[in-house]
Amino acid sequence: MGDYIVRAMAAEGQIRAFAAVSLDMAEEARRRHNTSPVATAALGRLMTGAAMMGTMMKGEKDILTIQVKGDGPLQGMTVTADSKGRVKGYVINPDVIIPANARGKLDVGGAVGRGSLQVIKDLGLKEPYIGQVDLQTGEIGDDLTYYFAISEQVPSAVGLGVLMNRDNTVCRSGGFIVQLMPFADDAVIDRLEKNVSQINSVTNLLLEENTPENLLRHALDGFDIEYTLTLPLSFYCNCSKDRVAKALISIGRKDLNELIQEGKPVELNCHFCNTNYTFTVEELKEILIRAKR
Repeated sequence: MGDYIVRAMAAEGQIRAFAAVSLDMAEEARRRHNTSPVATAALGRLMTGAAMMGTMMKGEKDILTIQVKGDGPLQGMTVTADSKGRVKGYVINPDVIIPANARGKLDVGGAVGRGSLQVIKDLGLKEPYIGQVDLQTGEIGDDLTYYFAISEQVPSAVGLGVLMNRDNTVCRSGGFIVQLMPFADDAVIDRLEKNVSQINSVTNLLLEENTPENLLRHALDGFDIEYTLTLPLSFYCNCSKDRVAKALISIGRKDLNELIQEGKPVELNCHFCNTNYTFTVEELKEILIRAKR
């Protein structure tokens, strides 16, 4: 089976949990953006976290966006996810190469640096929900854990990992989110904290058995687990030439006229999937006619 997400309950509803394997998604993002290993790891972690958070939303048209802005060489990342396990994203500087960290691992925190993490939820209301926190480590998992605690007041543990092959393709990718409900008793809290503290590496668990269920088996050791949802996970971008044409209409007739007067085709790029769309002068003239309607 390919990438997928599971949602579960444990301890008679005192814990809710999510886990995902996202190897194909992370590799597709790497391929599309030609990211360096550390950029692949950073983007893969954020996309995996966003995918799980997307499944927390209920509406079919609900959209979750996470933006990371840092002073490290990566500069920042943006990802979006929906409630159906579809996610896309990009890094501002995909070519970052920096030394490994003190543990000999990819230094995601060093690549991201200090800055902020912002979560935007478009739930079809008049105004989107926006929550923002300062980055704690830049390692993404720690930062999402802090976001849940501060912005949503939900005690959580987020574990994310991306392991690279020697040829710089993705070997393993995945993660988990476990959250305590407000009525959780002390014994449940203590056991969960002990379990999470004993997980030293998400990627090691994925190497052991590459399934979301295995991640939750360790995080929720000693608890009865009830799986409530299994959902495919995929890199998905809804861009198209027609959608990009509508964006061209939005720049206004004056700017469109200037593009036409230059007499050259115009190429536009989708940041999320790195697809290029070329519009000939004749196509630009047709778009101008649509803009006048």
